[in-house]
Amino acid sequence: MSDEDAVDAVVSAWHRERPDLDLTAIGVAGRMGRLALVLGPAQERVFGKFGLQRGEFDVLAALRRSGPPYTLIPSELSATLMMSRAGMTSRLDRLEKAGFVERALDPNDRRSFRIRLTDQGFDAVDAAMTEHTANVSELLSGLSGKDLSLLDDVLRKLLDHLDPQS
Repeated sequence: MSDEDAVDAVVSAWHRERPDLDLTAIGVAGRMGRLALVLGPAQERVFGKFGLQRGEFDVLAALRRSGPPYTLIPSELSATLMMSRAGMTSRLDRLEKAGFVERALDPNDRRSFRIRLTDQGFDAVDAAMTEHTANVSELLSGLSGKDLSLLDDVLRKLLDHLDPQS
C-alpha cells in the first residue's frame, strides 16, 4: 500500500493554498466519492450478467427478502427503496416485460395491485445475489474482518447523522 494517493495530492495542494482550513473531512469525502466510482461499476457488471440494472435488482431483492409469497404492493416497494411511485412504475414495467414479476389486482383493495416475484424472477435474484455477495466480498478483501466491522460501524454512525430515517 502506498503512503499517498490521489486524494492526498488534492488535499496537500489545498493545504498549501489554504493552510487555514482543516481538510480532514475533505480527504474522507474524497475517498468515499472515489470508492463509489470504483464499487458502482464493479457491482453493475454483476447485475448486467443477469439482464438487470441496479434498480431492478433492488426491486427483485426487496420482493425476495419479503419472504413467501414474495408479494408487495407498489407503495411498499417505493417506501422500502426510498423512491417515487412514478419511478417504481417504470421499473415494474421493465421487470414485468422481462417475466421477473407479475402484477395482480389486490383482493383486499380492487384499486391497488400486488407485485409478485415470478419463479423466473426468484431464480434470477437468487443467482444475482449469490454472485453479488461474492463480488463485494472480493472487492473489500483488502480489509480484515476487524477493519470491515469498524468501517461498517463508522458508516452506520455517519448515515444516522446524515439521514436519521435510513
